[in-house]
Amino acid sequence: MKALLIIDVQNDFLPGGALAVKEGDQIIPVINELQKKFDFIVATQDWHPSGHGSFAANHQGKNPGDFVQLGNVDQVLWPVHCVQGSPGADFHQDLDQTKWKRIIQKGTNPYVDSYSGFFDNDRRENTGLSQYLKENGIEEVVVTGLATDYCVKFTVLDAIKEGFEATVLTDATKAVNLSPQDYDAAIKEMVKSGADAKTSREI
Repeated sequence: MKALLIIDVQNDFLPGGALAVKEGDQIIPVINELQKKFDFIVATQDWHPSGHGSFAANHQGKNPGDFVQLGNVDQVLWPVHCVQGSPGADFHQDLDQTKWKRIIQKGTNPYVDSYSGFFDNDRRENTGLSQYLKENGIEEVVVTGLATDYCVKFTVLDAIKEGFEATVLTDATKAVNLSPQDYDAAIKEMVKSGADAKTSREI
């Protein structure tokens, strides 16, 4: 069985949001059309406490883009985003949620960030996503959402490590692109690790 994973299509990651991905809203109609092809759909949701250690505002003298040690890993600092219960953490109103089986919340531990839908960045804790998919007979995941170079990439890499076949849909994801080539580099890294890269029309 195959599952569609929709990664972090939340207001703060969309144009006008605190950590906006350029043209991120353009993938919403693509994802909505894709959902018609799937019976098993899971979404992830960044769900940070306001004191989260990945926020530059919580480190005196630090700015977004600076690095700190967080949870034994080098952590890039971000603007405050996707705070639990805030409008920025909500899914975009145009994103169809009617067929979703479950929402997996991540980034809830203030001491470690969590890009992947499966594990935090230090791999201390898992979200329960892998077990949930396996309990429901899922063998392959098709991954969409935001952002290509962070949460989508690490979700795909962890899916492969967890034994799933994984496909990233190149027209249903957008990148932060702190460096201009980050989207292309992320796609290449996922493919090198064993993922397929396809467009939504090929699914």
